[in-house]
Amino acid sequence: MSIPEPTQTPDGPAYEGRLLDRADEEVVDQGAAFDIRTLMSRRGVLGLAGIGLGAVVLAACAPAASAGSSSTPSPSASSGTPADGSSVAEIPDETAGPYPGDGSNGPDVLEDSGIVRQDIRSSIDGAATADGVPLTFRLQVIDLANGAVPFAGVAVYAWHCTAQGEYSMYSSGLEDVTYLRGVQVADAEGTVAFTSIFPGCYSGRWPHIHFEVYPDVESITDSTTAIATSQLALPEAACTAVYGDPAYDGSADNLGRITLESDNVFGDDAGALQVATVAGSVSAGYTATLVVGVDTATVPSSSSAPGGQGGPGGGGQPPAS
Repeated sequence: MSIPEPTQTPDGPAYEGRLLDRADEEVVDQGAAFDIRTLMSRRGVLGLAGIGLGAVVLAACAPAASAGSSSTPSPSASSGTPADGSSVAEIPDETAGPYPGDGSNGPDVLEDSGIVRQDIRSSIDGAATADGVPLTFRLQVIDLANGAVPFAGVAVYAWHCTAQGEYSMYSSGLEDVTYLRGVQVADAEGTVAFTSIFPGCYSGRWPHIHFEVYPDVESITDSTTAIATSQLALPEAACTAVYGDPAYDGSADNLGRITLESDNVFGDDAGALQVATVAGSVSAGYTATLVVGVDTATVPSSSSAPGGQGGPGGGGQPPAS
């Protein structure tokens, strides 16, 4: 991808009519606030044509299905219910854990230019890429406070560990790495999608993906504005298959020592509302889908753990190296 060039104006360098916040730096290094203003400007233009920002982002960035891979039907948007017709309940509040990277305990990727992205396999600067079995995960967010309709326009920040159970921005040697973290804006169906890798299983936790839901993309730089914080659980059969891959050394043993019932996040109900529907194979990659009910009439009860400590529901300790 070519680096966009600013236009010189009497008031200084500008991009798409907006003066750069950091005049001495390139457009791609302007920071999240500048990215958000650019996205909002584009959304205004697209709105004239009746196209939502989220739909355009997903259409432009969604990966093509791998040959021979299984497909997963997308949740129903018109009814606000999953494809199987079951009703939607509010997703349980969960801790963001010790490694959120949302500024609540130090590291803050949500201030970085480029964090709004669909493919999260590489660091934002492209300097490092996470290895592992391909995984595309999709969340359909449902607005329970307004009649269980698709929650279009919300911003979803998702993050998870590497195949080795480490977290970018926190684990030893990964402090300057930002992969496996990203933000997407929900389309008209309330859906976001991320291209990533299947996360590993580290000691003390069932394999999972963290996510925070924000009312809009402008709010992502303030973690206290999140309207929901929860975790997606991956089903045992897919985990068992993936953890036979050499890249996931140690994950099979860790998985054998934990269950959904004994996990300190999913254990209350074995992740009844949080276990994703997964299809695919190790060779072709996997697709995971989860319907996420969000009720803005209730007060979120979870938050990030301060100071990088586990906190209630955090659990587990990724390896340091």
